[in-house]
Amino acid sequence: MLHLSRLTSLALTIALVVGAPLAFAAQPAPAVAPAGTAATTKAPLPLEELRTFAEVMDRIKAAYVEPVDDKTLLENAIKGMLSNLDPHSAYLGPEDFAELQESTSGEFGGLGIEVGAEDGFIKVVSPIDDTPASKAGIQAGDFIVKINGQPTRGQTMTEAVDKMRGKIGQKITLTLVRDGGTPFDVTLSRAIIQVKSVKAQLLENGYGYIRITQFQVKTGEEVSQALAKLRKENGKKLKGIILDLRNNPGGVLQAAVEVVDHFIKKGLIVYTKGRIANSELRFSATGKDESEAVPMVVLINGGSASASEIVAGALQDQKRAVVMGTTSFGKGSVQTVLPLNNDRALKITTALYFTPNGRSIQAQGIVPDIEVRKAKITNEQDSEYFKEADLQGHLGNGNGGADKPTGTSGKAKAMPQDDDYQLAQALSLLKGLSITSGR
Repeated sequence: MLHLSRLTSLALTIALVVGAPLAFAAQPAPAVAPAGTAATTKAPLPLEELRTFAEVMDRIKAAYVEPVDDKTLLENAIKGMLSNLDPHSAYLGPEDFAELQESTSGEFGGLGIEVGAEDGFIKVVSPIDDTPASKAGIQAGDFIVKINGQPTRGQTMTEAVDKMRGKIGQKITLTLVRDGGTPFDVTLSRAIIQVKSVKAQLLENGYGYIRITQFQVKTGEEVSQALAKLRKENGKKLKGIILDLRNNPGGVLQAAVEVVDHFIKKGLIVYTKGRIANSELRFSATGKDESEAVPMVVLINGGSASASEIVAGALQDQKRAVVMGTTSFGKGSVQTVLPLNNDRALKITTALYFTPNGRSIQAQGIVPDIEVRKAKITNEQDSEYFKEADLQGHLGNGNGGADKPTGTSGKAKAMPQDDDYQLAQALSLLKGLSITSGR
């Protein structure tokens, strides 16, 4: 999945959604606010400004270098109206609205290929299991040199991905080069692609790692499945869990609430405050706690925003986890998406959210309990020291254990923490927490 700029990408700016899943407001705000609110008395229309608006439209139509129709001018005026409120409110045209729905649902019509760029070409990073790409035999490392006969060299990643996505059932032909060989064509039919937002694995025996890339509608369910998978692979209760929210731009509010609910038994998770009555909500734990209360570290950085900050802030305030890394992005506002006619919508900021202790994260962010900045790990070659077990005629172990002479340790399997300093520090802390807690 492409990683776009936070302030220009819909996928990264929609962040939080009040109410129904898929980023739709269940009920739009009433036309007249309840008694006692600031909107009880309607202000008169600003006639002078409306006259100026009409005059500007007339001047543009008469004097602009190229003809401009009324529809274009009015759409641009609406976009300007929303974009000047704050960085996260926006007018969504049909394409943007469809992209938002894909982003929050994790489903789209495509081929099932994770791609990257290399030497000006589009390269397959990985085919997603059980998708048209994997079934057609496309492999990691393949270069996509043409899409439907059009060369990809010179195209941006976004342009190439847009061409591969499309209507479900439509056929598309990719020209591939594998291992520098002769180009060959593969024809596939687009299908519904479900992108998982959660990845999990054991870092070491007893220590689980859960990475959330963004908060989609099904993220809470996926975290539950990840916890069950880690317990099964470990064969017994875990000693600790690392929840990685670094570079997670946010997503659906309800998903963030569900994630926190898997790690605490009771208490407030988050609450929101806004100007309209239905924007004030409170979310509390339901008593699930599928994590079995094992020691926990949450990783954040400057790319952790909105829903990520809800999760980190809630676990921090509830003293459930140690938050480690660097200060988060600081997006503490809630956007509600209001569908309009003709497949358009308004995405408008309706509230601010607050952590259980009443902290507003807006423009400040979550400050980690332990600051650990990103650093490069350079592994030095271990020296092979001569050991007691190497000496001729050495005594055996008093408890009958096997000897451990030089060179018996073997080469360890490469793990994510080997090249990730922040993750390695989190794992070290987690080990200390599990030792002191007697687990």
